[in-house]
Amino acid sequence: MPLTVHGIDEILTLGGRDLGHSGWKEITQELIDAYADVSGDHQWIHTDVERAARGPYGRTIAHGYMVLSWGIPMFGELLQVTGVGRALNYGLDRVRYPAPVPVGSRVRLHATVTGVQEAARGGVRMTRSFTFELEGSQKPACVAESLTHFQP
Repeated sequence: MPLTVHGIDEILTLGGRDLGHSGWKEITQELIDAYADVSGDHQWIHTDVERAARGPYGRTIAHGYMVLSWGIPMFGELLQVTGVGRALNYGLDRVRYPAPVPVGSRVRLHATVTGVQEAARGGVRMTRSFTFELEGSQKPACVAESLTHFQP
C-alpha cells in the first residue's frame, strides 16, 4: 500500500524520507522485444537470443532505458500524491547503468525523496533517488535522480 500525501504542504514534509521498495518485475524476452519495437533499438544483445547466448552475458539483456522507464509506475507503488493540480516529470540527473539486466532476472525500485523545494513558477520540485535493484546482484541495474514538479 503506497504512502498517500495530499497537497503541497504534505509534499513539503517528505524531504529525506525513504519510501522503501516496489514489487519485483520479471524481465522477459517478450518485454524486451516489445520495448525494442517501440524504441526502434533492435541491437542484437537485446533481441537476438541465439547470438546473445554466445555473447558476453550468455543471454539477452534488457535495454537500460526500458528499466529506467519503469521508474514512474514503480514509484506509484510507493507514493500517491493527491490534492494537486498537476504533476510534471521535470527530468533526470545522474543516470547510470552499473549492471546488465539479463532476461529472466527481476528488478525492483528503491526510492528516497532526497529533497523538496519551492519552485520558481509556483508549487514544489521533488527530487527522488531511484535505485533499480537487480535480484541477486551486489550492483544495481540502474541509479538515477528523478525530478518532478507538483503544482497546486
